[in-house]
Order: sequence, then structure tokens, then C-alpha cells
Amino acid sequence: MITREEIANVLDQPVYDGDGNKIGDAKHVFFDDMTGRPEWVSVKTGMFGSAESFVPIRDAALVQDHLEVPYGKDQVKGAPSVDVDAGGHLSETEEHRLYDYYGINWDSVLSEAERTDDGRFAAGPGPAGAAGAAGAAGAAGMAGRTGDKDLRGTAGTGGMAGRQDAMEREAMRGDEAMTRSEEQMHVGVERHESGRARLRKYVVTEEVQQTVPVTHEEVRVVREPITDANRDEALAGPEISEAEHEVTLHAERPVVETETVPVERVRMTTEELTENETVRGQVRKERIEAETESFTEDETGRGGKRRGRE
Repeated sequence: MITREEIANVLDQPVYDGDGNKIGDAKHVFFDDMTGRPEWVSVKTGMFGSAESFVPIRDAALVQDHLEVPYGKDQVKGAPSVDVDAGGHLSETEEHRLYDYYGINWDSVLSEAERTDDGRFAAGPGPAGAAGAAGAAGAAGMAGRTGDKDLRGTAGTGGMAGRQDAMEREAMRGDEAMTRSEEQMHVGVERHESGRARLRKYVVTEEVQQTVPVTHEEVRVVREPITDANRDEALAGPEISEAEHEVTLHAERPVVETETVPVERVRMTTEELTENETVRGQVRKERIEAETESFTEDETGRGGKRRGRE
């Protein structure tokens, strides 16, 4: 069981289930009004901590730098949503619904609440007293003070645990001032896998066309007249005879061959681009107004009241 002294080490710390799966971060701790013992811890889950689930803290344990609860991650995330009133309390109905969800016997809760930390019975035993003792757990999420000591420590967010007690002590000292509180929204980011890219090499066949000049030989008959220069050659043979002369013709034709050559190197790199994204949320703020009451007299001499607000 987590003690009041350990609350500062719980707030804003990771919460894990029994299998070592992270559920979220602890944000608020709720105390039993009668016994003053921690009863519930609210855990921020989902992207950017957009959801908040309640988990019983009675069987939780503080392990090194995180809180470990005996409930599965999916069970905690599926816990019913509950409303916390303006005073930072869970109603008995809401608390009863949570106990039923986690399989905790409500009668055993009442029996424990009837006893104080030193083992004595609290005032008002029986059904009515037990309901009042178990009552609504006081929220520890916003002030978290015992006396003048701030239980927030290094956690930075503290709790609302002792706020009601502090206000009662202020009233007993005759302090007429009120404390106004408000919620602040903290936005963070989480890294997740958004896709994958890969390089794939494959072969395609393309038609390539190229023009190349080719030559060939053709026969052309040349007739020369008999002149004094070639007369002797012309009269060298028989006067009348048959003869044959053969010439070999040549031609060129295109020849195609391929050669593999490297042309470029291709690789993938990643780069981070920063974009501005607007995140909207709701925060609650307390407002303090002063009401005045003045007494006036009309023409008949009778007095009347007039109310004002500042």
C-alpha cells in the first residue's frame, strides 16, 4: 500500500501493470476522507494523455521510479469514466461503480473505512456511518498539503489531498481569505511509427532506337572510248572472243551488342520536419465573487434589502 509520505514520489511517474506494460502517468491521488489513506490514483493514458482512468492504489507498489498496479493495461484503460465534483471528490455512487469494475467487495471497503489507522472504530459505525466513512475519496491532485508542509516535493504537481483540511484550519484561525485554484494544461509529444519506406530495384526493358550509317557496293559499268593512250591494251587480246570478268561486292550491316555500366548510386535518408499543430483542451478555473447586502428605507420609512455582487 502507498503511504501519504510516498505520494510525492508517485505523482507524474509512470504506471505499469504486473506484466511490465506501461499504462500511463500518475496525475492525481485521491484519499479517503475518514481514514486519510490513499484510495485511488488517476492515470493519464492515450495519445498526449487525453484520457484519464482511475485505479485502486490499495494493492499498488512503488518500484524504483514507477508505480506498479495488479491490473492489466487493457483493464485500466477500459475503466468507466467518472465525474469529480468541484470540491475534488468522488461521489459514493461513482466510487461504488469503480470498485465493482475492479472486482473489489464494497462491504470490505466499508469495514476497512470504519477503522482508523490505529485500529479503533471510527465514529458512526453501521450502514450510515460506514457509508459516510467510505464516503467520497478526497482528491489529492491540486494542493496536497499536510499542515504547512507541501507534499508535492520534487514531483512538481502536488495534489489536492489536504486542501479541505487546510481550509478548515484556516477557518478555525479566523482567516477570512479564500484560496482560488485553477488547472493548467501541459502538452507533450510522443513518437510513434507513422509508416515505412523501402528501396526496391527491378529490371525493365525499353526499346532504344539509334541511326547508324552503313555502306554497300553496287556495280557500275564504265565505257571508255579507244584512244591513243589505251589502244595497245585494247589490241592485246584476240580480235573476236568470249570472256568473263567477276567482281565481288561488299556491304555493311548494323551489329548490336550491350554493355552494363554503372550510372548512379541511390540511397534513402530521413529528415525531420517540424510543423505547428494546435492542441485544444479544457481546464477548470475557480472564480470568487463577493456578495453585498445593503439596507435601504423607502418613503414610508419601512426598510428593505438590496443585494449586490462584485
